[in-house]
Amino acid sequence: MRNERVPDRNIAMELVRVTEAAAVAAAKWMGRGDKIGADQAAVDAMRMMLDTVDMDGVIVIGEGEKDEAPMLFNGERVGNGHGPQVDVAVDPLEGTRLTAQGRPGAVSVIACAPRGTLYDPHEMFYMEKIAVGPQARGAIDLSAPVDWNIRQVARAKGIPVEEVTVIILDRDRNTDIADQVRAAGARIKFITDGDAPAAVSAGIPSAGVDMMLGIGGSPEGVVAACALKCLEGDFQGRLWPRNDDDRRLAEERGIDLTKVLRIEDLVKGDDVFFAATGVTGGDLLQGVEYTAGGAVSESLVMRSRSGTIRRIRTEHHWRKLQGLDHTVN
Repeated sequence: MRNERVPDRNIAMELVRVTEAAAVAAAKWMGRGDKIGADQAAVDAMRMMLDTVDMDGVIVIGEGEKDEAPMLFNGERVGNGHGPQVDVAVDPLEGTRLTAQGRPGAVSVIACAPRGTLYDPHEMFYMEKIAVGPQARGAIDLSAPVDWNIRQVARAKGIPVEEVTVIILDRDRNTDIADQVRAAGARIKFITDGDAPAAVSAGIPSAGVDMMLGIGGSPEGVVAACALKCLEGDFQGRLWPRNDDDRRLAEERGIDLTKVLRIEDLVKGDDVFFAATGVTGGDLLQGVEYTAGGAVSESLVMRSRSGTIRRIRTEHHWRKLQGLDHTVN
């Protein structure tokens, strides 16, 4: 008898329908200046479509307390209750501000792995991160100086340090890291939001990024680790306290804030599923384009065990979707 506790098929091919639904719904809000409306549209569409996926899922990385989410919160059960038991990480709209302002780089993402294998950062919302692609796998160390890591990546990729491009989230908390990158002689590509797709782009040669550095969201770090495991890249993170309240919380929960979390700590095992759909066009994915009778989307779909990486262009036809505003098939 088939063991339904363990995934035996590529459920990422079902999960992409979930991110497509969220992306198409969110893209309608592009440039309208309402990031809450855009996020709610994505959440509603993702939650509706998740009910159709053949899995018994529990959200480990969700909208959470940080976003005061009414749904897709940590601990929520998703899927139709049949099929494999999995942990689920979601970000219906990574880049709410990007969407609201009509800027590039917003995506909808979801990742799944067997039950009990995804790391839960609890209420520690920020993480210091480093991400690289397959060529530099095993060559990085978050506890080492920035310039050492840059030299390691340059050596692994066979390029001069001056040709290494580091993508960094443009925040005051990353100013010192950016200064160290400049001092090492590498190039910087700043982004205003969306450090999960930024980390993923470090694992995709066509994105033109060699590594990602900086402090960003810890939930996004777990999602990025799932994607990089599929890409055979590397990722390390260290929880970063914003203030004394975070330090007290870490002490209460027994969290070691000096510990470097390696990719195997963030997502255990080797059966990880990842899907992302572009909302507004960027380096990683094309955004949703509306047509007279529907929309066109581009998605990235991956599974770590098989090593399959797919780019899917989907045409959505409103007439055949039976008027369901937030659902695509």
